[in-house]
Amino acid sequence: MRAAVLREYGEPMAVEEVPDPEPAPHGVVVSVEACGICRSDWHAWKGHGEWADDRVDRGQILGHEPAGTVVEVGGDVDSVAVGDRVAVPFNLGEGACPQCRRGHGNVCEDGYALGFEQDAQGAFAERVRVPHADFNATVVPDGVPMEAVAALGCRYATAFHALAHRADVAGGDWVAVHGCGGLGLAGVQIADALGAGVVAVDVREDPLELAERVGADETLRSDQVDSVPETIADVTDGGAHVSMDALGRAETCRNSVDCLRTRGTHVQVGLTTDAEKGEVSLPVDEITRWDVSVLGSRGMPPSRYDELLRMISSGSLRPSELVTERVALETVSERLAAMTDYETSGIELVTEF
Repeated sequence: MRAAVLREYGEPMAVEEVPDPEPAPHGVVVSVEACGICRSDWHAWKGHGEWADDRVDRGQILGHEPAGTVVEVGGDVDSVAVGDRVAVPFNLGEGACPQCRRGHGNVCEDGYALGFEQDAQGAFAERVRVPHADFNATVVPDGVPMEAVAALGCRYATAFHALAHRADVAGGDWVAVHGCGGLGLAGVQIADALGAGVVAVDVREDPLELAERVGADETLRSDQVDSVPETIADVTDGGAHVSMDALGRAETCRNSVDCLRTRGTHVQVGLTTDAEKGEVSLPVDEITRWDVSVLGSRGMPPSRYDELLRMISSGSLRPSELVTERVALETVSERLAAMTDYETSGIELVTEF
């Protein structure tokens, strides 16, 4: 099969023939119909993560936001069959550890990170192997297009888990979203669907216009105001109830914390760059004084994917509205390079393999 393989950090990936994957007894092989191109792929492509012992090895097939059809099934699999259309999370659980048993498979103690490790080669390829399929693969309802499922990827699912499960956003809340790439735009649409008012923050006009179209009540150019937190406090009459940093820069993380009202909640979903190397200074005394909550959030438990798929099937959530580009496998490196200077918008998908 054809796949895009990381040979050198920051250099064009090699599109080459590699052996077809074979399913483990507990797994399946999926024919990939669409796969999102995510900023996490960009981090891996750039060679980031060494400071956290999380650097992706050369030789890795990247791509962790696939949707497709099952073409091979291991002998121990019960719930998935050949021909099923499935959603596949990037945070693959093995289903039996204490976290998985408690419904937190996104932080499985023995799990896999699809597209980021040798035991879980990614989906910038014609086919991808999915382990522990009874736990990880979710059958997609009829009528939900594969592009919408690929758009869930890690970004949409991460934003949903962060806002709906971790921060418990409710109707009437104000939610601030810092950074309107694919992850941030997903947060905007999800917060709006949950009944919140939304303030979207970015330095670029095009993403803010898209944010307004998918649910933002207010948009803010952070490079055109003296203080992002003070402006958000004015717009929301006291500060955000929940604020999400979808970018991972020191400035956006600090603005997210500082824009909260008393007893507000900051949720971190954006990963840091080599400028921060995993460390950001936060106002601990302020967090303590005002009873502020600071949360991390990673992916989404595979066992809760049906919530998202039901909301998409009913029309409550519309991830396809965030899809801005559909490209061929040979173009992936070019689109990753465009992320370096924030020249992409929305969610881009590989649809030609």
